[in-house]
Amino acid sequence: MDLLEQQVFTALRQGNESAFEMLFKTYYKPLCNYAYSFLNDRDEAEEVVQAAFIGVWDKRHSIEIQTSMKSYLYRMVRNACLNVIKHVKVKKAHANYQMAGGEPVHEEVSQSVLSSELEEKIHSATKTLPEQCRIVFQLSRFEKLKYSEIAEQLDISVKTVENHMGKALKIMRAQLKDYLPLLLIFIKDWTE
Repeated sequence: MDLLEQQVFTALRQGNESAFEMLFKTYYKPLCNYAYSFLNDRDEAEEVVQAAFIGVWDKRHSIEIQTSMKSYLYRMVRNACLNVIKHVKVKKAHANYQMAGGEPVHEEVSQSVLSSELEEKIHSATKTLPEQCRIVFQLSRFEKLKYSEIAEQLDISVKTVENHMGKALKIMRAQLKDYLPLLLIFIKDWTE
């Protein structure tokens, strides 16, 4: 975090409403546009972003931010959007089940269950990475930052970023070896 962002973050943790308001005014619209890119529904996007800001305010005393406030907020909104999308898929599967007169619609439900299980495994595997390695991996894979951007943000060399990514991928492959076939099935979901 840069100095200004650090000051805003410190003020926010101390319950300074002006700092929260500044954060809200700075990021609300861009985050709504970001959420809309996932959900294609303006109202839903605004609800997700409002809930994210409420969450930030409610957890202000315990928030730990490794990268930047902006990255933290975008990650929060992205995760909330993915949860909304997952919930919609489950509701559709249930509606299809009901419309079919109670006949199970196995494919969508089982895919949703497998996807949730896979997400949990990936999350668990990520937790086993050494701290710096995990941060680099998350910035690259989840925040979609380039190696040069990660290097700049963490104040390390691009070569160090490459080394951390190589190590992270090796560990992740070992941790998820039983799930590699599932990863191939769901990889298209990650790129959409």
